[in-house]
Formats: sequence, C-alpha cells, structure tokens
Amino acid sequence: MKKKYIFELPMKVRDYEVDSEGIVNNAVYLHYLEHTRHEFCDMAGTSFRKMHESGIDPVLNKVEITYKTPLGLGEQFTSCLNISRKGARFIFNQDIYNSDGRLVVEAIVSCVTTVNGHLTRGDELASAFSKYLT
Repeated sequence: MKKKYIFELPMKVRDYEVDSEGIVNNAVYLHYLEHTRHEFCDMAGTSFRKMHESGIDPVLNKVEITYKTPLGLGEQFTSCLNISRKGARFIFNQDIYNSDGRLVVEAIVSCVTTVNGHLTRGDELASAFSKYLT
C-alpha cells in the first residue's frame, strides 16, 4: 500500500533506459531518484544551480536501494519522496511505484552539505526545506 509523501513525480521509461531484456537497467533507478530530488528542490524554491552559485553543494554520502519489481519500456511510474534530518544529514526516503501501484524500488538516500567546499551542519538547507522535514 502506498504511503503518504511530500512530493510525487510522474515519469515514463524511455527506450534507452532498458537493457536487452527489455527492463530498466538497475543503474537507471539512481537517475530517477536524483531527478526526483532535483525537481523537489525546484518545488521547494531552490535549485541545484542556485545552491551552487551561493557556494552551497548537497553531496550524497550514502544510497541504499532495494529492488522489488522491474519497470519495462514505455511504462508509466511515480517517483515519491519524504525528507527528514538526522544531525548534519538530510535523509530522503524515496520509493518508486508502477502504474498499478506496485512498489518497484525502495531507497534511502543520505546527503550532507558543503559550503564553499567545507562540510557544514546543513543549516543552510534546513531553512529551505523546513516545512517539508518530517
């Protein structure tokens, strides 16, 4: 059963994302998850370009993915996320569901923040994400 999310992004599998078996290559899911985080940031009022121009760079420090069922060519799906904070880390709980509502991927993505190349506690981003943090 689908959980509640603060952000959902409908997407579609493109032809170059599938392997010879006609299913999405495992590494492509990283792109789907990243694209969802970028679109979430845009929706939250900031973008990776704006952050970088301000000297702020979110950097991944851990990704855990559990693959449940594959997606195939042309298939519609929804990439979802929630965000929380643990100390200096921002934790993105991200799930992908197929058009039948079946869980495709579960992921926990952790990132930290650097400002002008120096690791920080992430307060620079916490204000931008404050109303979305769970």
